[in-house]
Amino acid sequence: DKIFLLCFSVGYSAVALNHIIDFKEKKQEIIKPVSPSELFPSLPIVQGTSKRIKVLTRLTLVVSDPSHCNLLRSTSANIRLYDIIAVFPKTEKLFHIACTTLDVDLVCINVTEKLPFYFRRPPVNMAIDRGIYFELLYTPAIKDSTMRRYTISNAISLMQICKGKVSSQSENKPLELRGPYDVANLGLLFGLAEGEAKAAVSTNCRATMLHGETRKSACGVVYTVKKPRKVEEEETAVPACKKAKTQA
Repeated sequence: DKIFLLCFSVGYSAVALNHIIDFKEKKQEIIKPVSPSELFPSLPIVQGTSKRIKVLTRLTLVVSDPSHCNLLRSTSANIRLYDIIAVFPKTEKLFHIACTTLDVDLVCINVTEKLPFYFRRPPVNMAIDRGIYFELLYTPAIKDSTMRRYTISNAISLMQICKGKVSSQSENKPLELRGPYDVANLGLLFGLAEGEAKAAVSTNCRATMLHGETRKSACGVVYTVKKPRKVEEEETAVPACKKAKTQA
């Protein structure tokens, strides 16, 4: 698909195929995700590396009634097949349920209109403690001045509470897709610090993927990062006799 090839060309190394269930349209069931190998027999190489592009599967559930959450609480085998589970709550009560009890990886926030409720610190903090991130759709801020105003205002309101624990998403439209650096710059308008804005398109996304792996396996996932050694540590690691010879 052209949209995925465009994602890879602008600098992304992973993309999620999103299956959306909205109960307003019709009664829907969770189906098995489409295998990425069926769509992409040969995945392209990430620019500047020797690694293949990573294609994930994602399920997003739009909930407007507490009964809709039962689908996520069920023991459906198909739920475990998705790499990422997201929920889009429409009311304050559902937002609280999503943050505190639902076994999900992302809580999606609609920032394109005046929110019917305020973000409260207790459920947001509980979601952060559970390893859940919040996702903002940034494309409305690009295409319309009214939605841009609501997007920036609502995003700032959320950032003041969630401590930068956010991720970003674009709609399935090539003209509205932006590269990682452009999205990070948008994060500055939303009240994020420079490091937090970069994390929204990098480490936060990786943490969400790892959270999904933990949820699927019901076990822990260990992710290691090689820490660069400081100059002081390297000097203390040299034996005293060798250090004396070097100084001489």
